[in-house]
Amino acid sequence: MLANYLIGLREGLEAALVVSILVAYLVRIGRRDLLPALWSGVAVAVTVSLAFGALLTWGPSRLTFEAQEAIGGTLSIVAVGLITWMIFWMGKMARHLKADLHHKLDDAVAAGRTAVVTMALLAVGREGLETALFLWAGAQATGRTTAPLLGAALGLLTAIGAGWLMYRGAIRIDLRRFFAWTGVFLVVVAGGVLAYGVHDLQEAGLLPGLGALAFDVSATVPPTSWYGVLLKGIFNFSPATTWLEAIVWVAYVVPTMTLFVRMAFAAPPARQPAPAAVPVVAPVSPA
Repeated sequence: MLANYLIGLREGLEAALVVSILVAYLVRIGRRDLLPALWSGVAVAVTVSLAFGALLTWGPSRLTFEAQEAIGGTLSIVAVGLITWMIFWMGKMARHLKADLHHKLDDAVAAGRTAVVTMALLAVGREGLETALFLWAGAQATGRTTAPLLGAALGLLTAIGAGWLMYRGAIRIDLRRFFAWTGVFLVVVAGGVLAYGVHDLQEAGLLPGLGALAFDVSATVPPTSWYGVLLKGIFNFSPATTWLEAIVWVAYVVPTMTLFVRMAFAAPPARQPAPAAVPVVAPVSPA
């Protein structure tokens, strides 16, 4: 539940931040008449994301077990790819997001109302589809309970509230640091989802090694114990892990974490001092 709460919070805060920046900019440039178009695009994006989540949840239910595992494993791997791209993109763009959105909105305003709807749809829809896919993959990995959905809903509600407070100027968040630390957490979570996706493909018979265990600590960490449930819910930890799952987890987490930490926690480039003014000496006229 905690993992899904943080995923909902991070993804929801990205979407809320985008919307608040767009709304504030339209108000600032005196184009309140385009606010309905902006909110229409946001509403369509939310509807499409919810429909995508429902399709993922109930779509494969009538398929065979092997087909469900094959689809679940494939989508889990796709989700990890998307979330990894999002982590690096946001870690790099956090400090430039506002200027980038202003530039794109200027172009949309110049093009007309439909362009504003489309821009809002694409900006928020991308976050919504990524969130739906990753939350679904996380829920599949942690079990078919309502806890992942509840955690994600609480995270999204928190993000909406934080976005409104930021828009009103009531709170300030160091976005660079926020996205850096949540990115570190999500790399570990994504590693667990990736390992679970590999396990699904093993159960579907598409990958070998289902019976070759790297370790089995079920006696020490019972899956039904409170700490076993906690580790499963947050990090997708499986007490009985195959060699292929373990290899994939290490091969993903170690290089991804190293690259992300180097990028996200690097000191921002120092501003170059302005060049000193060179005094202009008036020419001396000959006597």
